[in-house]
Amino acid sequence: MNYTEKGSKIYLFSIVLVAVIGGLLFGYDTAVISGAEKGLQAFFMGATDFAYTDAVHGITSSSALIGCIIGSAISGFLASRFGRKKTLFVAGLLFLIAALGTYDPEFLFFEHGKPTFSLLIAFNIYRIIGGIGVGLASAICPMYIAEIAPSNIRGTLVSWNQFAIISGQLIVYIVNFLILGDNVNPVIKAVEGVNQILNPGEAAWTIETGWRLMFLSAAVPSGIFSLLVLLVPETPRYLAMSGNDEKALSVLSHINGLSKAKEILADIKATAEEKTERLFTYGWLVIFVGIMLSVFQQAVGINAVLYFAPRIFETMGMGNPMVQTVFMGVVNLLFTLVAVLTVERVGRRPLLITGSLGMAIGAFGVAICNLADTLPPIMPVISIMVYSASFMFSWGPMCWVLISEIFPNTIRSSAVAIAVAFQWIFNFIVSSTFLPIYNMSMGDMGEKFGHMFAYGMYGIICILAALFVWKLVPETKGKTLEDMSKLWKSKK
Repeated sequence: MNYTEKGSKIYLFSIVLVAVIGGLLFGYDTAVISGAEKGLQAFFMGATDFAYTDAVHGITSSSALIGCIIGSAISGFLASRFGRKKTLFVAGLLFLIAALGTYDPEFLFFEHGKPTFSLLIAFNIYRIIGGIGVGLASAICPMYIAEIAPSNIRGTLVSWNQFAIISGQLIVYIVNFLILGDNVNPVIKAVEGVNQILNPGEAAWTIETGWRLMFLSAAVPSGIFSLLVLLVPETPRYLAMSGNDEKALSVLSHINGLSKAKEILADIKATAEEKTERLFTYGWLVIFVGIMLSVFQQAVGINAVLYFAPRIFETMGMGNPMVQTVFMGVVNLLFTLVAVLTVERVGRRPLLITGSLGMAIGAFGVAICNLADTLPPIMPVISIMVYSASFMFSWGPMCWVLISEIFPNTIRSSAVAIAVAFQWIFNFIVSSTFLPIYNMSMGDMGEKFGHMFAYGMYGIICILAALFVWKLVPETKGKTLEDMSKLWKSKK
């Protein structure tokens, strides 16, 4: 077996780089809908065998999340049975199938360009397939990085996964903007309670072709990831827990040097003796904390903003909504870097609490702007940016860091799968209910009531998230993954 006396950061970073491409695909696949959803809605509004309502569109826009729930739920089984590396390869293939299928959902079975209820089902099946890939990647990518990385830089490296997710979202915002080019999105308004396309001629290209090309664009990074993941090693912790100590030592020595690798391997073996420990071996609190981290990350409403950003900016009346969406993506990326650069100095808890309060300020700001008609349109835009930026240096990366860290080795695969499944369940709930809530009308306020109610609700949830972290979430900065066993046993 090939061992090295000195570790290599280049080797470590090259492995992590491949893993974070999975995070990039995660962000790309979940955010592609933001640019495509209006053309998609207008396309299926042309169906004659069913009515494509706002509720149906909300479900269609969020259907990938059903796959995310499935993918994250089975990720623990696949990661334990077949390993982290093989599971990531499967995720890459599913991304690729989904990109091709959503581009041409008529393939083999339906007449091209004719919207029907059956075609809608086929389209959603492809989105769900892609969602399974996202669910697998969302659970396994941070787990893979955490199990590869040395403890002193683990938080930083796992945070790079969130940076990749936001990069994927920014890239797809730009790609969608470039694909749309000089073409326009359809303008869809409710006339006497029925949605109608007000500019069908101008938006014809977008309705027929534009949204398809946006989904197809994901095929390129999907193919690259599927090939590159074949070149990285399995994680040393999985190898050790599978009885492949020599391979585990080889990988660890290339990262940490042989002497340190032997120490790490001994720690892994010490906590992996009982490989089949039950989920609640370390008590219920660790599982509850993991689940609630996931629930709050989604319940604060961030993905409702990311998925429907152009539509939201359009209602604010501030210029080209696609340009503002790209600008928001840049802001998100910069504030994710704040987390990457400070997580090992500041710690996980302070970033989460500060970010929760910042999000609350932004969300309440949007709600207040919908109460006061005299405020300039720039105010709700700034509030949205504050809300989004606060998420990006806190709950965005820190949730993934903590979920990859807090669970003991012997239950990590199962516990991460459960926590991430809850994340996608609440992502689906928030995303599928956002449009009906956002478009609610009441009295003289009209639809502004829905805008105010949605963001007021998210603001309250942000305050509750801060209280949850303050009371129950432990600080994991500087602790090894093996330390988690001792921490949670002491709390039983």
